[in-house]
Amino acid sequence: MFCAPRGLLDPWHAAGVNDTDLDELIARADLDGLVRMIDDRCSACDWPGLLRVRDRSRAAVETGRQLWPAATLAEYRLALLGDAEHAAIVLDERDGLSGRFTIGPLTEVVAQRHSWGDLAALLDVGPRATFVAHERAIRGEPIDADLAPVLDIPARLAPWEPDYAVAVYSVNGAEFAAPELPSDWRDLETTTGAEELDDDVELSLRQLVEVWTTSSNGRAEVVCVDGDIAAALGALGVRRVRVCDLTPGEAIAWLAWAGASGGAHGRRPGAAAGRFGAWWFLASLGDLLDEWPVDPDELDELASELRWYRWNAYEPEVGWSLQIAIEDPVNNVAWAVTALDQD
Repeated sequence: MFCAPRGLLDPWHAAGVNDTDLDELIARADLDGLVRMIDDRCSACDWPGLLRVRDRSRAAVETGRQLWPAATLAEYRLALLGDAEHAAIVLDERDGLSGRFTIGPLTEVVAQRHSWGDLAALLDVGPRATFVAHERAIRGEPIDADLAPVLDIPARLAPWEPDYAVAVYSVNGAEFAAPELPSDWRDLETTTGAEELDDDVELSLRQLVEVWTTSSNGRAEVVCVDGDIAAALGALGVRRVRVCDLTPGEAIAWLAWAGASGGAHGRRPGAAAGRFGAWWFLASLGDLLDEWPVDPDELDELASELRWYRWNAYEPEVGWSLQIAIEDPVNNVAWAVTALDQD
């Protein structure tokens, strides 16, 4: 973001923050005026002044003034645009309030344009610092720091991991891109009557897309059968189906995207949480959860031994969709996964 030299600013900015104006806006509960002030202070790169807008708007709630939208906007802009010092302030673990209403987790917002090298010395060792480090690793920054044991997977990406889909935050919104859908579909005739097996995969799927099912309109289901994907999809209740091959990396990218997404109405967990969920789901396929944390090379070997497919029942791809089928040819076991959410 371009910050004008102080000599080019109007007298309001050049003289520093006019807190009398801020106090008047707070007293009137003037949300429109506070939004204009937030824009002005962002344009001036007046991060201390923007922090005061956040703090005073937040404190005004105690007097019955509902200024949470202004506090949230100021906080989001500090995380996205502010210098490293002020971005670190909004990640302070101790206030218990930061990031509750922003459009994405502040750890992900901060990580979009602030490096771990700039932030590490400013952040307390704790969950938010760990999530920032993982978000930065997903964006390509090498991370070798000692982190709080929150996610229990390495921050540094393994060579076998895909390019994960990441959010792109802007001043007034965000884009949450999904991996590219495949196009080389083929028909598959499903079968019925296969023996259904019990395993940990259903629970790991529900954990992966928990926000879809608890904070939105989503539903999730997985079946495991003794057989192939035709039997697994038949056990799921699908009759007319088409499938296409996925590489292990493509499948993991889809799993991580689902875990990162808030679906239609839920709060987005972020890319770091999605990556962790994909690793956990993959470990459940290999019955490795009792060995957690799992050696990354062991997960790589497992993912490569499995056969991965995207499937659908000829329906249009709308809303949020994770429909994957998986075969373990060595053990003659297959899974069919469906998780859907719509507005």
